[in-house]
Amino acid sequence: MFTGIIEAVGEIADIRMVDGDMRLQVRTGTLDLSDVKLGDSIATNGVCLTAVALPGDGFVADVSRETLTHTRFPSLKVGERVNLEKAMMPTSRFGGHIVTGHVDGLGKVIDRRDDARSVRLWVQAPKSLLRYIAAKGSITVDGVSLTVNSLEGDRFGLNIVPHTAQETIIDSYRAGREVHLEVDIIARYLERLMAPAPAADNATGAGSGLTLETLAAAGFMRR
Repeated sequence: MFTGIIEAVGEIADIRMVDGDMRLQVRTGTLDLSDVKLGDSIATNGVCLTAVALPGDGFVADVSRETLTHTRFPSLKVGERVNLEKAMMPTSRFGGHIVTGHVDGLGKVIDRRDDARSVRLWVQAPKSLLRYIAAKGSITVDGVSLTVNSLEGDRFGLNIVPHTAQETIIDSYRAGREVHLEVDIIARYLERLMAPAPAADNATGAGSGLTLETLAAAGFMRR
């Protein structure tokens, strides 16, 4: 589990294809690895990777075909900068939102404009994810917890403050850049709860699912 608050910017040190999938070595820069052990998770551009080796200046991870299919990792290049965040601890300050490190889809930066000291970005999202994106809600872009400023059709707007631009790779984004998107996990679970129950459950009267009526009765919405 992560929070979407980037701890360091690293770079890709080595990429090797091994029996159809990828072995990735990441140089972690200023990221403190003193408390990291083999098997720990480190989010790399928002993708949860497991450390299988710790060479001293970073970590090595295996990237499965599943991950390669749903991310832009196949286009990574040696020397490319990446956002890094270690898995959160129970005592960590929760500065962002709940991030799992499981990429839901690829977005594309379609516009970038300066706005005083901030940067305004517009990102096009896959149609399958639009239902989970809400104005003033949270979304993860390449591992960074961000607030959705506005929605227009299949795109959403972001405001990147100077600190975020400086501490992440977002300042390098230009139109055409693909980015990893992870929607708010609460929206995912809410959709599942609202879905009709399986026929087997209906037959027994169990697991009838969450409905608008039960939400209203519990005071979460007006009738």
